[in-house]
Amino acid sequence: MSKINIFWFRRDLRVDDNIGLYHAMEQDLPVLLLFIFDKNILNELPKNDARVTFIHRQLQALNEDLKSKGSSILTLYDSPENAWESLIKDHNIHSVYTNHDYEPYAKDRDTGIEKLLSDNDILFKTYKDQVILEKAEVVKDDGEPYVVFTPYSKKWKQKASKKHFESVPSALYFSNFFTHNSKLIPLNEMGFEESDLAIPSDQVSESILNNYEERRDYPGVNGTSRLGVHLRFGTISIRKVATKAKQHSETFLNELIWREFYQMILWHFPRVVEENFKTKYNAVKWSKSEENFKKWCEGKTGYPMVDAGMRELNATGYMHNRVRMVTASFLTKHLLIDWRWGEAYFAEKLLDYELASNNGGWQWAAGTGTDAQPYFRIFNPESQLKKFDPDLKYVKKWVPEYGTDKYPDPIVDHKEARERTLNEYKTALDS
Repeated sequence: MSKINIFWFRRDLRVDDNIGLYHAMEQDLPVLLLFIFDKNILNELPKNDARVTFIHRQLQALNEDLKSKGSSILTLYDSPENAWESLIKDHNIHSVYTNHDYEPYAKDRDTGIEKLLSDNDILFKTYKDQVILEKAEVVKDDGEPYVVFTPYSKKWKQKASKKHFESVPSALYFSNFFTHNSKLIPLNEMGFEESDLAIPSDQVSESILNNYEERRDYPGVNGTSRLGVHLRFGTISIRKVATKAKQHSETFLNELIWREFYQMILWHFPRVVEENFKTKYNAVKWSKSEENFKKWCEGKTGYPMVDAGMRELNATGYMHNRVRMVTASFLTKHLLIDWRWGEAYFAEKLLDYELASNNGGWQWAAGTGTDAQPYFRIFNPESQLKKFDPDLKYVKKWVPEYGTDKYPDPIVDHKEARERTLNEYKTALDS
């Protein structure tokens, strides 16, 4: 049996400008392409999860492209450990190539797989691909990680040199793909059904980026990139997106840096998945109101911007970023419900769900995270509506009954809710 290398796709579903794949391909051995539908992850998901459909369609598209090169992607449906045990038996593997993943589950998974491969004299090589700068590449002068965004972003811009944005010429080595024709596992064989949720384009126009700063906060206009799902699953290259951002929009580049900031926070402080980043807020006594949480989830709070956002999320798997802040602030600061409840709901619904950014955003809204602002910043959902949806274009799209007798009264009074939250946070800090 001839020796081969394997490239393991995870959060990098493309052959273009894929760092780990490039390094695998430039070696002398044929490269077998692999994707594992991970039962550990899939078993937790609803059967019509749009993200699984998206991954499946992307693999189909890649296979169509690879057909002309005499190759395809081997797909397995199993736990990673079982999958690799069978791969080791079936193939004479020299090295396994893949790209870094920074989430706690992924780190544990990779540690286990690396040991399994090492026990079988197989090299495990991983590379930075989904961010420009990672882990401890951007730290304070004393080597400690930054915990506030602004100084982090300044250092990031100092550190990010031209080479960090350069793409790799994967096409040079396409002749090294392992020749085989593997059929993609059908969705229904894994217990999933096709989702009909629309996926945004993986292209962003120059006009969107040129006007990004002025238009991005208005949910009723087409002013954002909508690239989140593609960055999440690596169907586009972060280097190409960041290069475009540098050329057209400093503000958009800052959003990409926020994404890397939260990845870095998750890497250095994995406890944030379950815990407050600022432990001094552990004493906050959250409301356990299932009724209020249900009304928030369904978009029936009586606050139109909040309700429009939740209905948009439920219908499309997307929510405008400004509205994400408003809905998260409302849940944590008006209803005084634990950010973890909201974070889990977004994790289930968002097409572009990414643990680091979702967790970071929710803790920012709750005042328990890395943000330098004190806990008493509380968004007023009514003034947010007047400022960012003054003509009610967004609200009327998602809450058509707004302004009629059918629209519910507010479930809490803004002023009273604000006072209750301020008192609770203050009490917790004083305890």
